[in-house]
Amino acid sequence: MTALKAHEVARFLARPDLSEGIFLAYGPDTGLVRETAQRLIRHLSGDDPASANITIFDGPDLASDPTQLPLEARSNSLFGGKRIIRVRNATKALVMPLTELRDDPGGTAIVLEADNLPPRDALRALVEAAKLGRALPCYPDSDETLMALMRETFNQAGIRADSDVIPTLREILGNDREITRRELEKLCLYAAGSKTLTRDDVLLLCADNGALAIDAILDATGSGHAEKLDLALNRALSANVNPQQLLAMLTNHFANLRRWRTEMDKGKTARAVLESVKPRPHFSRMAALEQQVRLWGDNSLATASERLLQATSDSRRRPILAETILRRTTLALCMIAATQ
Repeated sequence: MTALKAHEVARFLARPDLSEGIFLAYGPDTGLVRETAQRLIRHLSGDDPASANITIFDGPDLASDPTQLPLEARSNSLFGGKRIIRVRNATKALVMPLTELRDDPGGTAIVLEADNLPPRDALRALVEAAKLGRALPCYPDSDETLMALMRETFNQAGIRADSDVIPTLREILGNDREITRRELEKLCLYAAGSKTLTRDDVLLLCADNGALAIDAILDATGSGHAEKLDLALNRALSANVNPQQLLAMLTNHFANLRRWRTEMDKGKTARAVLESVKPRPHFSRMAALEQQVRLWGDNSLATASERLLQATSDSRRRPILAETILRRTTLALCMIAATQ
């Protein structure tokens, strides 16, 4: 009986101990399932992948005609080469035809892709119990495996990534292996000429630029950086972000600053206050937020809140001037911050 653990799959793919039989990639991470099957097929194809005889089926199609699978597995290849059968969306409906091939696959490698399967699932049990069977669990990546994948990808491409590139990517991307691979390919293509990657490159190519522009508006206003504020406003407004929405977010931001400042005035450090916030602010904003909490006092924050409430009211009465009101108000607050 061969039941691999999730952490053993990568080692198996690097050097499979079988060249024929039934291979089952399964798990909740469909991107990783697909990638696992593709890597295994590349390895099984040998030194000349073009000569491999690869047939692809969809599980439901085979379930409607179970005889197709054993017939295809045992038919002779017209052009020689390794015979590989790939079955997507495999289910326990394939147990009967696979039982015929379990002990004698005739030199054929059958690579199955399936969703997450419980231990008692008939398909998983069949493959795990077969002498010529290997079940490959594909579960969502941990932080460590994803960051290792990123480092390996950049190293293979000869790209030097700044120290904050990988942590930034990890914050932006989820755990889906296929999405991660796609984003890494995009970054490698972007850096193919310069062979360098910075955090700004990652934010430009992979992040939600609308959300980043809004954060930039909040932080530039609160920190007193007029030039950054102008650039961020232009980016957000060109992306059709509603000026009234921005005023509402600014109002909320300054309300948060006032609440955090109250905690700081009770004796906490700015860092301790921010680390206790739920959800915790993105790590890339922590330094700017610390600066703002220290910069603004309660009286000036009260003044800022009053200005924003008045601006919101004015923009609702005269929507056509909403952008002008937004720019005038944020610049005024920016000037207050700059003189604190």
